[in-house]
Amino acid sequence: MFPRLLALLLSVAAISIAAIAETLPPPAASTVNVWPEGKMPGNGANEPEAEVPRNDGFHRITNVSQPTLALYPAGKKDAAVEGRSTGAGPAPAMIVCPGGGYSYVVIDKEGTEIAAWLKSNGITALVLKYRNPNNRAGALQDLQRALSLARERAKEWNIDPKRLGVIGFSAGGNLAAKASAPLEERSYPATDAVDQQSCRPDFAVLVYPAYLDDKAGHVSPDLNLKTAIPPTLIIHNEDDKAHVVGSKIYDAALTEAKLVHTFKLYPTGGHGYGLHCDKDAKAWPQDALEWLRKMGIR
Repeated sequence: MFPRLLALLLSVAAISIAAIAETLPPPAASTVNVWPEGKMPGNGANEPEAEVPRNDGFHRITNVSQPTLALYPAGKKDAAVEGRSTGAGPAPAMIVCPGGGYSYVVIDKEGTEIAAWLKSNGITALVLKYRNPNNRAGALQDLQRALSLARERAKEWNIDPKRLGVIGFSAGGNLAAKASAPLEERSYPATDAVDQQSCRPDFAVLVYPAYLDDKAGHVSPDLNLKTAIPPTLIIHNEDDKAHVVGSKIYDAALTEAKLVHTFKLYPTGGHGYGLHCDKDAKAWPQDALEWLRKMGIR
């Protein structure tokens, strides 16, 4: 009796573990430091890196002083798009910027989970863990350096340096917008050969972005509308009252400037949902993939 019961329990446990494993994002192929030792401009955090405790099962990393870039390459099988295998050549790539109000980064819900989704759709993902808390200048430096680093390693990582974009969520969406519309070409002095590569994205996807307006009806002053802003997709929903106004203002400004962009505005969704939305905005991943296809990126 006991051997049979034990075997049954072990079988159930194995099935449960396998089911859980299938829902977890794959591990990164590699993780690299964004900056060479001793060459990072600006400041890090005052305290050791730590996790912000919450009860929702997601992981929020704060006090980041050593920014990293985690690589999730699109494999040959993953890169089969509409019956066409793109795995043999360089893949399009996106740097993923999680949100967290610049206080932390939600490294899984808006980072590694997004990377797994991109990877499964033929796009190499690079998850950026940028400096925080309250270090917006450092975060922008980290993203700009990450863009240059990805282009410098394009051959090694099998990515197309001319199809390198950014996708950001909430504060990460603000960060992606600032890299797309920078006040200056590079926000830090070049440190080495990596910084000879462009630090501008070829396209940008802003998902429920924050801080795009000045709260007085204008685009935030840290966004430069006079620069060559790349094709941009803005994703938001009406019931995100705290931040949707900024997206509407940014959309109107891009329209007035006759810059290539699309604004997907859904009735409901809330904020901070990543791939877990159960309201109208749940359509955003498929809509984003369709936009990328129309832009010739995938």
